[in-house]
Amino acid sequence: MSGFDLSFLSRRRALIAGAGALSTLIVRPARATTETMQAAIHAFSHGAPIRQGRLKLDIPPLVENGNSVPLVITVDSPMTEKDFVKAVAVFNERNPQPNIATFHLGPRSGRAFISTRIRLGDSQTIMAIAQLSDGTLWSGSAELIVTLPACVEN
Repeated sequence: MSGFDLSFLSRRRALIAGAGALSTLIVRPARATTETMQAAIHAFSHGAPIRQGRLKLDIPPLVENGNSVPLVITVDSPMTEKDFVKAVAVFNERNPQPNIATFHLGPRSGRAFISTRIRLGDSQTIMAIAQLSDGTLWSGSAELIVTLPACVEN
């Protein structure tokens, strides 16, 4: 037997205690912040300088439903054996996690073009960073308004 005396615990009290413990486990995930987004960007870039340009985000500025937001990313690159995009990472400041996705490309990709859909929990800034084969990092960002957020539990 265990060293705990549970004789005082009736079935009803045990169920109430269990329900109370369960309700404390069901919490809304913490939201990313500008600081957590910057930390995720720093982890991706390893502190290397990030330049503006060469990367374009095409995302609607006003989104009615955050459950499925179209996102197109293009990077100005010839995509040759010596000059190509290695990776593109997408970050946000108000979803439960600050990093949305990382896409790995190479010279055989043909074009530095990504088309996908993402979920957004609130109006926020989206930032993408492209890592090129020469080690340089290029960024683009877009601000958008979400009228019906995703990633929210009621």
